[in-house]
Amino acid sequence: MLIFARRAACRGVPLLVLWLPALAAAESALIAVATNFSEAAEVLVRDFEDLSEHEIEISAAATGKHYAQIISGAPYDALLAADQERPRRLEESAVAVAGTRFVYAIGRLTLWSADATLIGDNGIAVLEKQDFRALAIANPELAPYGVAARETLQSLGLWDALGEKIVMGENIGQAFALAATGNAELGLVALSSVISIRNAGKGSRWDVPPELHSPILQDAVLLAHGEGNAAAVAFLAYLRSDEARLTIESYGYGLE
Repeated sequence: MLIFARRAACRGVPLLVLWLPALAAAESALIAVATNFSEAAEVLVRDFEDLSEHEIEISAAATGKHYAQIISGAPYDALLAADQERPRRLEESAVAVAGTRFVYAIGRLTLWSADATLIGDNGIAVLEKQDFRALAIANPELAPYGVAARETLQSLGLWDALGEKIVMGENIGQAFALAATGNAELGLVALSSVISIRNAGKGSRWDVPPELHSPILQDAVLLAHGEGNAAAVAFLAYLRSDEARLTIESYGYGLE
């Protein structure tokens, strides 16, 4: 643990933040995780538990759903959101611990089809041609990736034109499932889902240029319920270590 703490300190994470929880008695924490990040989170939890005596349990769902649960008193110790807005609101309302919020990942959006021949080099042309029955996106009212999908289509002048062809999943995982099962020929989904080892059919894809939508900055924050939880504090600190950042990048995310 001392080696881990020193490495993390090199990235500007205070040594005391990591070292004191490591000395404390082993604890367990319940972490709310955005659907798009669930696979990466499972690997990060495994690696973290190998380095410490703490235990982490994750609950994956749409960030909007997690937010509503937390406001209603759900006993989560930390939140790994798919946006910045909800963690900011939680911090401002003292439901999260002030000063603990940070960007842990930057999401990437891609146009994907399970059909390996459907999308060529020009995804815009595929969307403009409209030669498909359905385009899956996450619900913009619940999921930040849905907001990014809507902004992308608005930037291309296609949001209204494609209105009847758009089908929505509650979260980005459901949007990906709609495209993966063929219920929608296309999906504006998380790059992390497409490059996942769980995605048996690689299909075809066109990565959405970042200038077509607002950055998908994903914040983590310690919740008031977890303020005294050594496992939650240490896990959030671990997310900022070199080891964790390499893992996050390998799952298709950008970093600040």
